[in-house]
Amino acid sequence: MAGNSQAGVYQPGLTLKQASGRSRWDAWLLVVVLVYLLLAAVGAIGDGFKMVAGDNARELFAFASNPVIALVVGLVATALMQSSSTATSVIVGLVAGGLPMSIAIPMAMGANIGTSLTSTLVSLGHVRQVTEFRKAFAAATVHDCFNLMAVALLLPLELLFHPLERFSVFVSELIYSSGSLSLAEFNLISALLSPASDLLKLLTSWLPGSLAGIALIVVGIALILFVVSNIGKLLRSLLVGRAKRIMHAAIGKGPITGIASGTVMTVLVQSSSTTTALIVPLAGAGVFSLRQIYAFTLGANVGTTVTALLAATAISGPSAILALQIALVHLFFNILAILVIFGLPFLRSLPVYMAEFLALMAQRNKLYVAGYILGVFFVLPLGFIAFDQIVL
Repeated sequence: MAGNSQAGVYQPGLTLKQASGRSRWDAWLLVVVLVYLLLAAVGAIGDGFKMVAGDNARELFAFASNPVIALVVGLVATALMQSSSTATSVIVGLVAGGLPMSIAIPMAMGANIGTSLTSTLVSLGHVRQVTEFRKAFAAATVHDCFNLMAVALLLPLELLFHPLERFSVFVSELIYSSGSLSLAEFNLISALLSPASDLLKLLTSWLPGSLAGIALIVVGIALILFVVSNIGKLLRSLLVGRAKRIMHAAIGKGPITGIASGTVMTVLVQSSSTTTALIVPLAGAGVFSLRQIYAFTLGANVGTTVTALLAATAISGPSAILALQIALVHLFFNILAILVIFGLPFLRSLPVYMAEFLALMAQRNKLYVAGYILGVFFVLPLGFIAFDQIVL
């Protein structure tokens, strides 16, 4: 009887452990589903913009009449497309079609700034939780601050001495080849997201004309806010013990490891917007510190240049070497920015301090968030373009 009694006591404990294991796997499965929805939402915003713009998407770049306006055009176009990979691939094609290198280089730099809008939008999913929002907003804007600093330091240097252009000419002549490579062969993420993208388009397809695209953008933003508000709670409960140690070994062990992790992950998904959007909820949940996120986003900047490099290899003929050159400029710009800003101790922490200040202001008054997003990514850039078109 004693044995039976003990067995009877032990069995419910075993069942409870098994149930706990099952619930944990269910939670991880839900995280995977939410991540998938997040990626689909980011893609939906870009798809919605393309539906609104139609065949005129390239005309966004037509306003680039000087290097400063080219920078602004690259920023705004990328913010609207929600993909620096797409923007730089378009720039590669424009260079192959005759766009001057002096205009293309600042345009690619602007794409670096525009792509950081995605992570800033994702941080809004934490807006109801004050502490989480401050951490998430700082993690998102540290990417902005670094990219803004990189442009502020390196664009004048490029305009005066042309180091990126000259070095890219030298390297492109060394590795130039007339072979072609299909970009589609490497875009696994696009294939995986295709069913979700088709479904979201179907949901808004009943609307006439550009309204369908606008609705798709709204659905994408709403989906981002929904996913982020839920995924943080799940990750906070799941990323304990061994799982948390594994992630910290990959991302949070040190700056070099963080940069390498960001680079590899972005190469795999071919989108810095995607990788930075995924890391922001982890910052909001307290899994990673701001400085760990900072290093990761630097790697994302480098990893996103792979798409443009692949796009350049798909171009043949006399203009192929020019396409490869602008793709290399984008790569060298991001590497040089890391060496200058992250490599110099007196500059290294400036993006962190700037992001912490922005997060503190956003925590005090949410109007600062709207002002920051609209001002940096749209109002000021579009004001520059309008001034250039009307006055100059």
